Amino acid sequence: MGMGKKSPQLLNGDGDESKYNKTKKKQKQEGEQEQEPLGSLPEGPLVEILSRVPYMSLCRFKCVSKPWLALCSDHQVRKRCPQTLAGFFYKNTRRFCNLSGRGPPMVDPFLAFLDKRYRVFFPGHCCGGLVLCKCWKSLSFKYDEYDLLVCNPATEKWIELPHCPIESPHLAKLGFDPADPSRFVVYALHPREFTEVTIYSSDTGRWTTVQSGWVEGTPLPGLECVFLNGTMHLMTREPSVVTVDTEGKVWREIHMPENMTESYKDISIGQSQGRLYAWCIGNLNVCQLSVWALEDYASANWTLKHTVNILELFGRHCRKEDEFYKMFAIHPDRNLVFLTDRKEKTISYDMDSREVHVISTSGEFRDAQPYIPCFAELPSDGH
Repeated sequence: MGMGKKSPQLLNGDGDESKYNKTKKKQKQEGEQEQEPLGSLPEGPLVEILSRVPYMSLCRFKCVSKPWLALCSDHQVRKRCPQTLAGFFYKNTRRFCNLSGRGPPMVDPFLAFLDKRYRVFFPGHCCGGLVLCKCWKSLSFKYDEYDLLVCNPATEKWIELPHCPIESPHLAKLGFDPADPSRFVVYALHPREFTEVTIYSSDTGRWTTVQSGWVEGTPLPGLECVFLNGTMHLMTREPSVVTVDTEGKVWREIHMPENMTESYKDISIGQSQGRLYAWCIGNLNVCQLSVWALEDYASANWTLKHTVNILELFGRHCRKEDEFYKMFAIHPDRNLVFLTDRKEKTISYDMDSREVHVISTSGEFRDAQPYIPCFAELPSDGH
């Protein structure tokens, strides 16, 4: 026979149809594999790996595919992944500085999830990813008559605290450690009496007033504080640091080095890499910044870690009479500090590499609160 057309039976026969079906089956399997974010790795180990990835890297992984987006958005993964400094809340104003400088901030700076319940509210002290806020439920309010709430901007959950027995406390400060997310405390100091401290504990859900264990004549704390290793550290106007634990049972006063207090003013404190830090700026026109670390609590042994001329960091040759410089924060995981002239420029300075980066060209950083995200649930049933 001549070379005629192949019969339809041969075109759709076992050979070609089998190849066609195998090809479609293979494509389907490949498509399913592409949709499977785990690949050949079991889900459990992958979750454990992602739980140890820095949060900013986890956010970038969401762009891989839709399954990866779902996996990296999983609450169990997010709440366990290590966090670092994301930016700064401006105290008593609903604004946020995104430290990465790329894209929108990872939290809503307006805390809009509180709008339905409160007419006016301001973020106050940030600690471990939680924020202590003053709030009012009516626009017709008195500034000194407010409620306190603790919120988590990352999860948009909050807890309203019972009314504080102290009217217009001298200060209210939050104590929370993300390594132990099962509880938090709030310290309220009396405006005139320093012999008592009132402490709210999420364990009991109520305020308790305890007698101060600080000796008579201990100077009144200022506004700066650090919560570290289950202890609240309060900077005084002496200057010194007074400490109290979460139950109000252990009290201590830590004195600053003499050569710090003799030549410097505007001493501040912060925490980095698990240690308490203190820093100050010299009174003289040289504007020397000195950064110290507390090596031993019992002996109040401080070690001078770094000194630098602030004018050089800001690219200036001399200090004018109206210029004021302030170091307002230290990075929790790095030897990186943040300074501002409160008018024109805010910078970061790496004490290891001595590199300077401008992070703002405005005077917004007057009372900036470092913010580190935390995706753990609040210790009790919040909103």
